[in-house]
Amino acid sequence: MPTQDELFAAVDALLEEEPQLPPPAERARLREAAGITQSRLAQVLKSTLQTVKNWENGRSEPRPPRLQAYQRLLEGWAAKYPKITTPAPAAGPASETFASRIEQPAPVVPAEEPAPAPAAPAAAAPAEVPQQQPGPMARRTAPHRPAKKTTPTRPAVDPRFPHGPLAVLDGDGSAYCTGGVVLECPATTIPQLVDWTLKESGIGAPRLHRNGKDSDPLVVLTASAAVKLGLPERLEGFEARRSLRLPEDHPVVKQITKTRWQLTQRGFGPWPRIYRTAQGSERQCVQLAILPWDALDTRSWPGVSDLPPAELARVLGTYAERVITPRGSTAVSGLELMTALRPPTRAVRDEQSGEWVSGYNPGSLGSSPVDPAPPEATPEHPVVVESGWTGGFLDEEAYQWVRDVDLLSADEVVLPFAVGLDINTAFLAAAARLTVGLSGPEHVQRPRFDKKAPGSWYVDLSHIQLDPRLPSPFTPSGKRPEGPAWYETHTVAYAVELGYDIQPAEAYLRRQTGAYLDPWHDRLKSAYVDTMADLGVTADLDDQAFLAAMEHHKQVDPGMAAVLAAIKATVKGGVGKLRERPQGRHYRDGERWPALERPTWRPDIRAAVISKARVNMHRKILKTAEATGLYPLAVLSDCVVYPSPGQSPLDFLPYTTSGKPLPGSFRLGCTPGLVKVEGVQEMPWAVDLMEQGLNPARHIKDGHDAVLEGGE
Repeated sequence: MPTQDELFAAVDALLEEEPQLPPPAERARLREAAGITQSRLAQVLKSTLQTVKNWENGRSEPRPPRLQAYQRLLEGWAAKYPKITTPAPAAGPASETFASRIEQPAPVVPAEEPAPAPAAPAAAAPAEVPQQQPGPMARRTAPHRPAKKTTPTRPAVDPRFPHGPLAVLDGDGSAYCTGGVVLECPATTIPQLVDWTLKESGIGAPRLHRNGKDSDPLVVLTASAAVKLGLPERLEGFEARRSLRLPEDHPVVKQITKTRWQLTQRGFGPWPRIYRTAQGSERQCVQLAILPWDALDTRSWPGVSDLPPAELARVLGTYAERVITPRGSTAVSGLELMTALRPPTRAVRDEQSGEWVSGYNPGSLGSSPVDPAPPEATPEHPVVVESGWTGGFLDEEAYQWVRDVDLLSADEVVLPFAVGLDINTAFLAAAARLTVGLSGPEHVQRPRFDKKAPGSWYVDLSHIQLDPRLPSPFTPSGKRPEGPAWYETHTVAYAVELGYDIQPAEAYLRRQTGAYLDPWHDRLKSAYVDTMADLGVTADLDDQAFLAAMEHHKQVDPGMAAVLAAIKATVKGGVGKLRERPQGRHYRDGERWPALERPTWRPDIRAAVISKARVNMHRKILKTAEATGLYPLAVLSDCVVYPSPGQSPLDFLPYTTSGKPLPGSFRLGCTPGLVKVEGVQEMPWAVDLMEQGLNPARHIKDGHDAVLEGGE
């Protein structure tokens, strides 16, 4: 028998061992339950985003002293958010478990596509789809029209959705899924297609947040498939595309209503959603995208509509995996992604009844819309019209500035080239660690300026005089302010940073704040960087290699180039949707429009993103001027044009004596916030445009053709 001293020594040795952390999946669950992003966790633990990702996917383990700090944090979260274990559900697609009830709060849906059914776990039937069996559901792994071989899409990890998030249906009944899988679809009508999708296809995608909802399956119809299903090859009146939909007396619409399926208020247009009211926990909803009706806008998805079905499935599947399953335009998808990553509600236990109920999810915008302050609204908004507001509005927009030709020096004019630099996803970079208001605005008179308080400030910045060869950081036009005006917090904070005294007269501020866009930023940044890597452009390239790779990256894989374009459009469109204006010729000022009914109609958040992006650009322009004496010719949104002695940005960008980019100035690279070459033209070309009052930054990529087209 061991002695007491021996046992004590063994126990002491055990206590001295390194702390034991929960499994990687549980670490991720606890962080998500607390509403903390990986970026925020990395910042707190003085680590990197990739390191935190490695901890949560099991590739590496933390070491002291971060190990102890990480364990302490996880233990605190585990006490607040215990893991709920439930017995295995009963067989059948409509079985509802306790976990499914508490993890599926009612969703928030944009007003332009209001979801009629409460969120619930997807039907279990797709997980039981038979494989390699005869009949209408036979599965082929070698499509008869294979896509170009590239980096394969990762297989679905959720057994409920073995065939990925979507399918592209061709006229011969072949449904092309991700991973090269082709299914046989016997449907000849839209109702049959919906039934097949929900019961047999096995497509769909799991929720992006534990308190969110699974993505509805998406079926993309080619032209031949649309005709086979009874749809017209084209919709009439294409010039009025936004309002296009099938009339209510169309045979397809009658088929849908006759079989007790329903359409959302948008009707049967390029992106129809077909559903039945949920029964218990079973959600029944299918999203369609009709290619011949221009569901995929060529500006956001260049060349995609012409791809063969298998390749189209690969392209859209990659976007769905890295961003979100498309539910409409890239702008709609960008807004949907915000809600998917920050669900408005979560399950909470009612202290009195002990029942699980839907409650506010910390860090989200909640489930009810909030009206903006009058200066944050648009002129037609009800808060403006009903109050008779005449106090001015926020004008936080991207730059559109051209330097006065008279301010060009002789040394600048004789330089041979004008080089345009484009900031990678400038709005996305601005969204990182951006504190925004989560609650409604409160009016404050004579406030003391606080750069940490999100809101709108009425202040006079007209006394601030900067070098006239630089755009003003306070106005989109780059002109000096003429008097008091409304500004977002970041714009005013930059004035303080430049050393000026600020005395706001009034403000509209928000007490409840948070980094609402952090998970949105993190997911889109990863999608952007991963897609750039697929195109041969990686973060480890030096500047020369980066410039060389960028010259031909779109030719490496046109499909992934289209995904990259869609990701960038998702960023810009998502930010734009935060202040969607009314549509339709019958609208009258003062009426509420559908977008106002969603919590994500937040013009103040849009203003914060744009203000920060514009200030970030001005900071880099100022740093470059101080280091090199070079001043921009023009700026347009995220593009800035410089005079240059050579055709490469390496000929004028500032570097330290050690050969590294000067901190705070423009830096070449493939990640958001860094820059790439937008275009190069001869200096006389740029000067000629400036003399005509045109903006060289708008045309630096297209060259002389843009002049022939009439400029702006």
